[in-house]
Amino acid sequence: MFPKPVADLKPNSYAYETTPLVKPTGFREYDARWLFEKELNLMGVQALGLGLGTLLRELGVAPELVTGHDYRAYSSSIKLALITGLMGAGVRVHDIGLALSPMAYFAQFALDVPAVAMVTASHNDNGWTGVKMGAQRPVTFGPDEMGRLKEIVLSGKFRFAEGGSYRFVDNFGARYLDDLASGVTLSRRLKVVAACGNGTAGAFAPQLLERLGCEVVPLDTELDYTFPRYNPNPEDLHMLHAIADKVCETGADVGLGFDGDGDRCGVVDNNGEEIFADKIGVMLARDLARLYPKATFVVDVKSTGLFATDPELVARGVTADYWKTGHSYIKRRVNDLKALAGFEKSGHFFFNAPIGRGYDDGLLTAIHVLEMLDRNPSKSMADLYGELPKTWGSPTMSPHCDDEKKYAVVDRVTARFERMRAEGALFTGQPIRDLVTVNGVRVTVADGTWGLVRASSNKPELVVVVESPVSEARLREMFHAVDAVLRENAEVGAYNQTI
Repeated sequence: MFPKPVADLKPNSYAYETTPLVKPTGFREYDARWLFEKELNLMGVQALGLGLGTLLRELGVAPELVTGHDYRAYSSSIKLALITGLMGAGVRVHDIGLALSPMAYFAQFALDVPAVAMVTASHNDNGWTGVKMGAQRPVTFGPDEMGRLKEIVLSGKFRFAEGGSYRFVDNFGARYLDDLASGVTLSRRLKVVAACGNGTAGAFAPQLLERLGCEVVPLDTELDYTFPRYNPNPEDLHMLHAIADKVCETGADVGLGFDGDGDRCGVVDNNGEEIFADKIGVMLARDLARLYPKATFVVDVKSTGLFATDPELVARGVTADYWKTGHSYIKRRVNDLKALAGFEKSGHFFFNAPIGRGYDDGLLTAIHVLEMLDRNPSKSMADLYGELPKTWGSPTMSPHCDDEKKYAVVDRVTARFERMRAEGALFTGQPIRDLVTVNGVRVTVADGTWGLVRASSNKPELVVVVESPVSEARLREMFHAVDAVLRENAEVGAYNQTI
């Protein structure tokens, strides 16, 4: 009998070493994230493994799973504790060792294994850990599966079983890189800044780019789990600025930045201009639509409105489907709609058959960016970016809000905007043209300027994004108006960055 998990324990105590600690808020909408030792201990990780193994059998999935871990001081020990719990539930575990998240997703196909549990905190600060899970390739868990897993783990109602086993898959990274490089031929030698923020991608991304014939300029590619310069997050302006500086210093054709577990990619053009990922998505959609007319692209609600309004995409019969933010949501939507690709403003891109397997992979995204450049030999990255209709967009801004409070705050903000629209009230001096409430609330006024508020799915934060097709002044006006509504809620704290 395994002890039932509890939500709070005093460290350095007998109870801490004999009782599983699992804080309930660690179960997010589509993956799991905890502060290791403060919200989750190793016995808690074992409980998670037991719960996941129990859930696989409940779902009717064969008890066989791929696992790997990212490069943090404690990730390997967490993975081994997870494996212990999985084996206790009768799961046959294939361990690919130090890995990127997309490498684990690829292993589901390459090793013909149905389930995955990747130990990673992605780009989160040191101290965080987490697990990205799935039981039906190429999709990962969503709210239903995560909710049921939470119930099983917190109740302690585990199903123990015989037959658990462990297998280490040696040198799987080489197999992953072979698959990515297969069939890719670039006609010109591109100079590429490869920025990894000292995260796990540093072990793989530069190798891949060199194999593709690129001249690689490494930037923070040495693995260092202290992240001495900044977190490996290509959506963060600190990392983007560092890439931009290196591009300008070296005269590179493009800068590519990868997050901590390698499932996201950020892009800086040859002039050092930091291009937000949703605009990169529009550029890729333009390029791919020439090869696959009338394609469907799934886009998250944080992304630019250009996917629906860009004249070139409209002329090629492209369908834009705006959907919930979150790698699991977009991945599943791409799969359900048989879309050609999906794009998230955070830099998660999903390429489906025939140009991918449907999961998010930052290295594959880099390949598609390079192929786009190769198909336009007379144009630079800046040229392609400059061809897009002009809009002014913000980075993703994240004011603090406790996990226990953030969803209620978003509900109140949504209700506030719904009342304003029903009453015919003006917002930023204009009528509200549209409200999208599929994921938080996206409010659009008459001139097309919009603002989004939603709850972060993996951190104690809200998410705020604004865009205007009119001017930078309208962008800032929308931000201040949205922020004023947020400030009606005392639970909302300071921003990580603003415009």
